[in-house]
Amino acid sequence: MKDFLEELKWRGLIHDLTPGVEEQLQKEMTLGYIGFDPTSDSLHIGNMLQVMLLSIFQKCGHQPIVLIGGATGMVGDPSGKSKERKFLDEDLLIHNQNKIKKQFETFLDFKKSKNKALIVNNFDWFKEFDVLRFLRSVGKHISINYMLAKDSVKNRLESGISFTEFSYQLIQGYDFYWLWKNKNVKIQMGGSDQWGNIVSGTELIRRKANGAAFGITTNLLTKSDGGKFGKTEEGNIWLDPTKTSPYNFYQFWLNISDEDALKYIKIFSMKERSFIEDLIKNSTEKPEFRILQNHIADELTELVHSKESLNIAKKTSKILFGKSTFDDLKSLDKNGLESISSAVPNITIPKKLFENSEIIDLLSTSTNNKIFSSKSEIRRMIKDGGVSINKVKVDENHSIKNLKLLDGKYLLIQKGKKKYYFIIMK
Repeated sequence: MKDFLEELKWRGLIHDLTPGVEEQLQKEMTLGYIGFDPTSDSLHIGNMLQVMLLSIFQKCGHQPIVLIGGATGMVGDPSGKSKERKFLDEDLLIHNQNKIKKQFETFLDFKKSKNKALIVNNFDWFKEFDVLRFLRSVGKHISINYMLAKDSVKNRLESGISFTEFSYQLIQGYDFYWLWKNKNVKIQMGGSDQWGNIVSGTELIRRKANGAAFGITTNLLTKSDGGKFGKTEEGNIWLDPTKTSPYNFYQFWLNISDEDALKYIKIFSMKERSFIEDLIKNSTEKPEFRILQNHIADELTELVHSKESLNIAKKTSKILFGKSTFDDLKSLDKNGLESISSAVPNITIPKKLFENSEIIDLLSTSTNNKIFSSKSEIRRMIKDGGVSINKVKVDENHSIKNLKLLDGKYLLIQKGKKKYYFIIMK
């Protein structure tokens, strides 16, 4: 059994601890949980730190519990929010719960006999809990002054906070009490923005049952450029391949800065410490090879998606950014072509236009494809060798009849060195 807190310290993750955590973890195999509100039908990489935290907890010999917030998802956590979240209807929440449950199986072992991971849903104990009983058994134990002192409330007093969101810390506190009483859960974990909610739970357990429970929070992930981790211009990086393709997932990690890679390799890699330290050493000696970025991108893409998806993502990257030929492009199967399609802008044109046009017409704005601004730009770029179709440079005498469609209906157009467009014939 590894020392969980020592592992977190090495990974640079510990933000705060309640007294007694270390003694509890050394005493026995301990049950600990993290809550996830099902506000979407997929986890995103912003959730991955907490999922990894549960994975490390399990690998250190303790028992992780995933709490799906079927009830709390109906209320909305004000922590870290500047305005109130829109309510989601019950059917959508159930749909989201079922989708994200499967994603946890990628990171946690639900089959071990001794410390297998568990999933619980707080809707199961709140669905029959009427408001009067809640006020009597929970509300009377926590004072208004105590609740007002929490950052999640204080930060919203000027802009406004509803009673619904104000009560969130009581609801989450009762989750901890219920799990402590019924499942012997001793620890709740979360990001540093969850500290107020977590200690509300430990306080409720102390006041209501004279019991002892503990909390651990991690640092919130940041990027070296000040941007929000896990966000791009297109939005969140999701774990669901239908929302973020394996190629785009792979590219996100491949393109992180050297400073961020040094931090993220310790947080997200599940390799042994000695292996990671060797990677860091080699990366410091040979920064031009971007060793850490390549390893993180490989390890996480294979973990979240599959080995096959990783190979397709790498092949797609080679075609778009490395030295490649028509044969490389032609060798792609359906999944490979979908990966190319997910990586670049898509343009659909009638197949008749392809069959009855010349190269200039195909590439011009008459197709409404917006690739080039004018026919004169097309002619100039072709003359300068700046246009390729399916990785073959087009010259002034190129005939459209010589173009070979991929899978009978696709063309990959390259404008200059880095701009690509995926043409779909229909």
